[in-house]
Amino acid sequence: MNEPRISRRRLLASAAGLVATPYVITTAALGNAEQTPASERVTLGHIGTGGQGGFLFRMFQACKGCQSVAVADCYSDRREAYARMCGGKAYRDFRELLARKDIDAVVIATPDHWHVPIALAAARAGKDTYVEKPLGVTVEECLTAKRVFAETGRVFQYGTQQRSSSHCRFGCELVRSGRIGKVHSLEVVAPDGGSGGSTQVVPVPPNLDYEMWCGPSPVRPYTPDRCKPPGTYWIYDYSIGYLGGWGAHPLDIMVWGCDADIAGPLTVEGTGIIPTEGLYDTVYHWDMKIEMAGGVKMSFKPGGDSTKFIGTEGWVRIWRGGIDAEPKSLLTSKIGPGDVHLVESKNHYQNFIDAVKSRKPPVSTLEDAVRSDLISQLCNIAVRVKRKITWDPKQGTIVGDAEAARLMHRDMRAPWTL
Repeated sequence: MNEPRISRRRLLASAAGLVATPYVITTAALGNAEQTPASERVTLGHIGTGGQGGFLFRMFQACKGCQSVAVADCYSDRREAYARMCGGKAYRDFRELLARKDIDAVVIATPDHWHVPIALAAARAGKDTYVEKPLGVTVEECLTAKRVFAETGRVFQYGTQQRSSSHCRFGCELVRSGRIGKVHSLEVVAPDGGSGGSTQVVPVPPNLDYEMWCGPSPVRPYTPDRCKPPGTYWIYDYSIGYLGGWGAHPLDIMVWGCDADIAGPLTVEGTGIIPTEGLYDTVYHWDMKIEMAGGVKMSFKPGGDSTKFIGTEGWVRIWRGGIDAEPKSLLTSKIGPGDVHLVESKNHYQNFIDAVKSRKPPVSTLEDAVRSDLISQLCNIAVRVKRKITWDPKQGTIVGDAEAARLMHRDMRAPWTL
């Protein structure tokens, strides 16, 4: 089967247009008396309403049993526009939104460097959270999130929407049910990053609170490409590039389909390009090799967006638009009573709302988000230190390499902390 073209850019472009184009929200979408009584609705706050954040806002308006009541964004026009759409209140500072006792959960779709700091603040404020991928910009952020959410007991849904696609679940169930035998190889590909970006210093737009936008990251001179894609994905102050930003999707399918990454220590090595000119400075053109416990070998390279599990009796390859396998009979087989059944979700956003109400784990858990994000983080570190590194999942650290271990942490600009 041929893998279809990635459609996320078109998706983001259409979502970004929401600020300029009026969006009609029906009373049914807001959860009127004919749908869910007000006392039983999950009240939502939206933090970050750019391209993906605007798309998520729209998706949640169509969910049953919830109501959006507040919006926080560093861009004044965005927050005011989306607040008007839901009849809620707009905030420049997300902390004011989190202080509201009447908000049950938040949807976080900021640039990457804000994902974990805001999620931690939300959990400590008693809010359940939907967090866009990738998870963090450091290993330390990932591990801190895992600890804080366990301590607070808050629900966490990760923005890896492919888990709510039936073919992705089916493929992972085939692998976990032993239909391809023992897995010995994994091949993961994700869209590549790039170089460039204007370094020309220009005035900060009057509608942007740039100080708040930078948050825990350094405040650099403002440039035209800094606060918008792909700058938000390809500048190291805010991200680790598409190793995490796009890698999160196929790597998430990898951890959904097998547990080789947590079976014991693993090693990571490879190459990549780090631009030295222009604004963008995250790793691209990477070529990573990972050896996991039990002799499982994984490759991670730029390409489309797919995950291939190779076993002793066949293989299964999953991507956003489809699934392929060998033998072909696997594609028409059934997952029976004795097989592994994964959490079923037909709508990623409704799944989060339902989890908030039931307090049951959603389809994309924080535990798995940490697992996939750690692979991205370790690849980034290995490229930057230019050598093989070893990760011990039991100790939760890089072992035998003090320089590499230091890269698990980044200093945060005051007053921000984890």
